[in-house]
Amino acid sequence: MKVYKFGGASVKDAKGVQNVLHVLQTVGYTDTLLVISAMGKTTNALEMVIKHYFEKSNELNASLLEVKKYHYQILDELFNNEEHEVYFDVNNHFADLEYFIRSNKSPNYNFVYDQIVSYGEIISTTIVSHYFKAQGLTNNWLDVRNFVKTDTTYRDAVVDWNTTQELITKGVNRNALNITQGFLGSDPNSFTTTLGREGSDYTAAIFAYCLDAESVTIWKDVPGVLNADPRYFENATLLHQISYREAIELAFYGATVIHPKTLQPLQKKEIPLYVKSFVNPMLAGTSVSKGADLEPQTSCFIVKKNQLLLSLSSLDFSFIMEENISEIFALLHQFKIKVSLIQNTAISFSICIEDKFTNFEALKTILSQKFSVSYNENVSLYTIRHFDKAASELVEKDKTVLVKQISRETLQLVTKE
Repeated sequence: MKVYKFGGASVKDAKGVQNVLHVLQTVGYTDTLLVISAMGKTTNALEMVIKHYFEKSNELNASLLEVKKYHYQILDELFNNEEHEVYFDVNNHFADLEYFIRSNKSPNYNFVYDQIVSYGEIISTTIVSHYFKAQGLTNNWLDVRNFVKTDTTYRDAVVDWNTTQELITKGVNRNALNITQGFLGSDPNSFTTTLGREGSDYTAAIFAYCLDAESVTIWKDVPGVLNADPRYFENATLLHQISYREAIELAFYGATVIHPKTLQPLQKKEIPLYVKSFVNPMLAGTSVSKGADLEPQTSCFIVKKNQLLLSLSSLDFSFIMEENISEIFALLHQFKIKVSLIQNTAISFSICIEDKFTNFEALKTILSQKFSVSYNENVSLYTIRHFDKAASELVEKDKTVLVKQISRETLQLVTKE
């Protein structure tokens, strides 16, 4: 069995949905499971709905209406008959969403977030499934929440692998075309959870692992894994083959083409991963598999924008020792703040962090009780794998370097533009 993942860019409009069908007809779709994301920027639009919900804004209904209009426009372009059952199903999904917004009593932002944003994937896959059926492609629509079980860490849930394995093994028809949602799961009380932004890749890996799949293919609007993000670097080149290890390193440092958690379950069973173009599906793309001889022969550049460089020093000029660092990391874990770089001296400790859940102000208040706190906002973290002098000079040009850290294979720079 093969697992294909199609992201939001691939189904952003009616032509995109039609193109996904074309891709399947080109490369084959027997014994295949499709993992599909929300359409276009729907998750961002639903995040605005959540914002207005918590702010009790008069804009709430308008922001929800924008989400509905966007999807009904795609429906109208794909189906010529408003009596088609797809309209009934989509209407029901929106009715469920509106009921939740009216009736929810929980003040927990992360819980509410997961319940609302999940409708992007649910509605997207409903539309795609019905369109395929209308075009003669019989398929099974699967609610991923009945298969991927997690804990109650909303917005960044941890998978219960034993239960998930059992449910997928028993519930997925390996001899059919299956369509399910990325990014989602459910907790022991059957409330929706999410696996973190861009978690649809991870969903594909979960199903592949549990089904002992032949391969996973991530279909994107780029030809494969590039050595740099073309938005920030000119002349980015395709990496035709890389090892699991290299892909994990690139993902860890922030390469967005593959989700960081995606590769671990695939590596365990040596399931190959392909990153290919839905624009040109017959191109080879990038393959990720086992092999130390698959390391890139060129420098790879990764940039993470909107980072925060936090520096702590002791109030009495005493050394920052292990017990201090342990306490700092306990707080970082408590506030769910991701650390991308660490550098310390005798009396100072600096970290480059990502404040995904906007908890920095609360963290800073606590740290200020024991440390002198200084920080730089909106810095950029550049990582160069397999760096050389030319690569370093390219990144440093016209920038103020705040931190520079070098290891055998990797150079990292925190810069201010």
